[in-house]
Amino acid sequence: MALQADKKNVVRKSRASKKAEKTFTFTWEGSNKKGQKVTGTLTAPNQAIAKANLRTQGVIATKVKKKAVALFAPRKKPVTTAEIASFSRMIATMMKAGIPLVQSFEIIGRGHDNPSVQELLLNIKTSIESGTSFAESLRQHPRYFDDLFCDLVEAGEQAGALEEMLDRIAIYKEKSESLKKKIKSAMTYPIAVIVIALVVTAILLIFVVPTFKDVFAGFGADLPAFTLMVIAISEWMQEWWWVVLGVIIGSLMGLKELLHRSEPARDFRDRLMLKLPAIGPILYEAAVARFTRTLSTTFAAGVPLVEALESASGASGNVVFRKAILKIRDDVSTGMAMYMSMESVEIFPNMVVQMVGIGEESGSLDSMLSNVADIYEENVDNAVDNLSSLLEPMIMAILGVLIGGLVVAMYLPIFSMGQVVG
Repeated sequence: MALQADKKNVVRKSRASKKAEKTFTFTWEGSNKKGQKVTGTLTAPNQAIAKANLRTQGVIATKVKKKAVALFAPRKKPVTTAEIASFSRMIATMMKAGIPLVQSFEIIGRGHDNPSVQELLLNIKTSIESGTSFAESLRQHPRYFDDLFCDLVEAGEQAGALEEMLDRIAIYKEKSESLKKKIKSAMTYPIAVIVIALVVTAILLIFVVPTFKDVFAGFGADLPAFTLMVIAISEWMQEWWWVVLGVIIGSLMGLKELLHRSEPARDFRDRLMLKLPAIGPILYEAAVARFTRTLSTTFAAGVPLVEALESASGASGNVVFRKAILKIRDDVSTGMAMYMSMESVEIFPNMVVQMVGIGEESGSLDSMLSNVADIYEENVDNAVDNLSSLLEPMIMAILGVLIGGLVVAMYLPIFSMGQVVG
């Protein structure tokens, strides 16, 4: 088991290294295994690898040339996960309608608005035409199709139920993408409000407060302590704003690099995120939803439970859940019931553990996990909808302290003068 896990890690690392390679688009001409003349395009780091890829697809290339890029050609948009989810649904729908796989790729590829998606799908179509299996054709593009996606397609091909499997994949990708958007919405709203409040405060300190300072200088009277403090902060900001901006940008870049390089830093971030007020419970329920949805999809596809748990650990999106799921995987591999292991890790809600136990005893684990995923996805949906009302008091307090405080500080001397005149 450990040897198999190490082998998978090596494969994943090799695929991850391919992501970092810069690739180019090549046009090619040649003949396939039947001797028919074929043409197409493919992406590869260099011409030699392009020719090698064509040989593995059973194509004897007579011409391979790097595709020229126009001087003022528009930049190609990257392929997004939302587009992959949409492609999954379209290919599933066409296969259900009886349209052959290759023709489905041709229709979707030619009709897509994004040139990058067109190129990707037509490359996969060419690979399938040359005799490569659907799953292996997808594995040639690890940047867009992860191990879980390819494994499910392979399971569908081997079982002779590709149409049904593509439909399952489409549902899984759509629900995963929907959940991801909700989490982004939950995280973006409070951050955006706070950032805007800080930007407005900085503008007031640098450009507006100095104007009031010049007016107050002609009064010849002592200013309130609060006003003097705000003026002092304004003067400091006018002189050192570039330092503040540099520290903020440097800190964000440094934090990003730290999270990229340090696993303990990522672990600390994931644990901290689950403890945040308002947002933490949403992230917790989203992780439960991702785990149960992934495990339900893979187990229903005929993937053994231990391997399905391996896939679910990577899809959970949080290190706390990932480590707990890997422990469950190890326990299940020794013969322990899954619900007992879930109970021992003390991270899953009792309701989830009980439903998994019922599913194991009744032999309907995949449908029970799907029901749990539906429940928690709906919980996340409702929580995100209610987030704005939950955060409004905090946001109003921040705006009141930052912007309202500056306004009060600037008008205090005017109020004081009015009392003296009165």
